[in-house]
Amino acid sequence: MPRAPLLVFSHLRWDFVFQRPQHLISRLARTRRILYVEEPVASVGRPSLEIRQVAPGIEVATPHLDDSGRAFGITQEGTVLSLLRNHLDESAWPRFAAWLYTPMAVRVACALGAQAIVYDCMDELSAFLGAPPEMLNRERELLKVADAVFTGGPSLYRAKKPLHPSVHCFPSSVDIEHFSKAASLAEPEDQAVLRRPRLGYFGVIDERLDFEIIDRIAVAHPQWQIILVGPVVKIDASTLPLRPNIHYLGQRPYRDLPALVGGWDVGLMPFVLNASTGFINPTKALEYMAAGRPIVSTPIHDVAELYGDIVYVGDGPEGFQMACERALIAFDAERERRRAAQQRVLENTSWDATVTEMDAILSAIADRERVPATNLAPLFGMHKNVRRRLAG
Repeated sequence: MPRAPLLVFSHLRWDFVFQRPQHLISRLARTRRILYVEEPVASVGRPSLEIRQVAPGIEVATPHLDDSGRAFGITQEGTVLSLLRNHLDESAWPRFAAWLYTPMAVRVACALGAQAIVYDCMDELSAFLGAPPEMLNRERELLKVADAVFTGGPSLYRAKKPLHPSVHCFPSSVDIEHFSKAASLAEPEDQAVLRRPRLGYFGVIDERLDFEIIDRIAVAHPQWQIILVGPVVKIDASTLPLRPNIHYLGQRPYRDLPALVGGWDVGLMPFVLNASTGFINPTKALEYMAAGRPIVSTPIHDVAELYGDIVYVGDGPEGFQMACERALIAFDAERERRRAAQQRVLENTSWDATVTEMDAILSAIADRERVPATNLAPLFGMHKNVRRRLAG
């Protein structure tokens, strides 16, 4: 039976940091036609829809509007709807399913006549800096019309489970092959010149990072080289801590990340503990593991719950510094114990396996395929690998 194409609405640009949406959608595109709709951008002139092919089976649509209002907000949604409807008609799109990363697009998805709606809730977006004030109301609307809800980790699963009858926990996964070659790759020149030890972070540099922790460990250990890789967004770059041993290397392509992390002695996750990080499930935890790096994190709920026996956890500047010190001076036996635990986790997760389970649920609601009764159990509730991990 033909698989329904997907209209994906996202708050993240396709060409931004390569993360959960790109991993999932690029794999779903192996069997489904994809139109990935980005948030509108402000442009001069008549409204238009920029379409570009970014990968086999994946087109990205960027609405260009003269309205600088909130993304997919009430002043924009009528024009976005018109632009998308015209494109779908001209491209002879068949009946499709909608896959939403942002609740702000729920009214557009419904007005276009999506035959099924999936909400992939990867973050609690309403808690992020600059979130539209109507975000929570739009999410309530989305939860009323969604056929299935996927969550990015156990914390989000527990928060959303009482709100919808079909909630499924799919934490972030990893491309093991991509990161496992880290140690064998030549480092970029701007990192290779830095002395060791090197403690690194890659990802978005925004309000979710604890910059006091970064500054304090840099001051306390001037011999440590603190490497931060990623774009600075939503915050004033002039407020970032500046020390001789803190190095901002900017955004790098996903393909270059293994070579960078392969030259680190510790992978860092210095997240602040507040509403914006209460539900995050960082993809980089598994990516650091696949690269074979020791990991130090603040006590983010999903990290401590899923990987507490692998990750060195430290709360606040002093606790985080002590965790880094432990990671750097660990005896060989301790390093090997944690590496073995990393391998056990990695053996039971992959983006391919996650997409297989997600796609089975999507097929049941969008393709009208029958799902064999023997396969129904893993489709509901927590992803089987999460259940296994939480069970110890």
